[in-house]
Amino acid sequence: MSLLPVKEAQRRLIALAPPAASEELPLHACAGRILAETVRARRDQPSADLSAMDGYAVRAADGDGPWRLTGESAAGAAPSARPLPPGAAMRIFTGAPLPPGADCIILQETVAVEADMVRLTEPCEIRPGHHVRTKANDFALGETLFEAGRRLDARAIALAALAGHDRLSVYRKPRVAILSTGNELARPGETLRQGQIPASNGLMLRAMIEQAGGEVISELILPDDLPVITQALRAVGQKSGGADIIVTCGGASVGDHDLVRPAIEAAGGAIDFWKIRMRPGKPLIAGTVRDALLLGLPGNPVSAFVTGLLFLLPLVRHMSGDAAPFPALLSRRLAVPLPAGGERDDYMRAVCVGADGVKPLRPQDSAQLSALFRADCLLLRPAGSLAANAGELVQVLPLA
Repeated sequence: MSLLPVKEAQRRLIALAPPAASEELPLHACAGRILAETVRARRDQPSADLSAMDGYAVRAADGDGPWRLTGESAAGAAPSARPLPPGAAMRIFTGAPLPPGADCIILQETVAVEADMVRLTEPCEIRPGHHVRTKANDFALGETLFEAGRRLDARAIALAALAGHDRLSVYRKPRVAILSTGNELARPGETLRQGQIPASNGLMLRAMIEQAGGEVISELILPDDLPVITQALRAVGQKSGGADIIVTCGGASVGDHDLVRPAIEAAGGAIDFWKIRMRPGKPLIAGTVRDALLLGLPGNPVSAFVTGLLFLLPLVRHMSGDAAPFPALLSRRLAVPLPAGGERDDYMRAVCVGADGVKPLRPQDSAQLSALFRADCLLLRPAGSLAANAGELVQVLPLA
């Protein structure tokens, strides 16, 4: 079986995914979700002409006054039904509605009030609209506020609330089950037997999935046992309440204890592709089990992280409604020379140096998690790359 190029594998993986499903949620639960339907204003904001300052509402046509004081308007009050008479002024506070006929606010600092008369004590600009927040100057009834596909943040949620919404239609979080396989795995914190290691990949993948907008519904550690793995795949791939995505970690290669591929077949699933032209992460599997899409990641930590970044997270984002789910590559300059590339795309752990430089870390052993922790980017060396000198442009994938 020939190795599949990364971009082709990514395309085929996304093609396997069902359309993103939507749900309606209260506003407080919408933060970080992607909007499934266009949002339009259900009201004018403001709903009437309001004062932007504390002062006095007058008719600009009355000029410099003086004005006879009549009534008061405070924030939260209904607009006066009676028009403001010519030559009159109404005491008004910030956010309060103007009475009909009034079109200007005189600041309280510029007048003196004697008995029921308001007189200017210093020059003041008097013109229509001065210190007035006119009706619908923020948005109008029926106006489109934001289109479907926007990721909702605090500002968008506040705007939707002010526009009269208490719920929005958003894309549902894809449900993900993580199955880590290997007789050597023990739960973190457990006393280790000889030959065991703490299972770190499941926790790493959970954090990545949740940051990308997915919901982890199950995280299991399974032995290298074909019936056990098969039954777990059947259980988490069931229709009612099951996973949208099954992620296996480990058991994807060709050793005697690599049982994910036969378990997929035994569970009634199908494999769409296997083995990618990349390093690390070559033994990647994609397919389906029952109603779930399956992604089989390699078991060593760096390979699991890199394939998770390039395949799992884009899949989660796509099924969350993200129209641009793949990470963007940036250009930086090599700080050191590099030899020619090999037959696979090489994603090297690297650190950014200086204003625009990048330097690969050593060693590049895919089992060394500490080097991945120190890295702040992946330096991509495409298959067949020629030797590169320091200062040449290369592509990097930021990790932060």
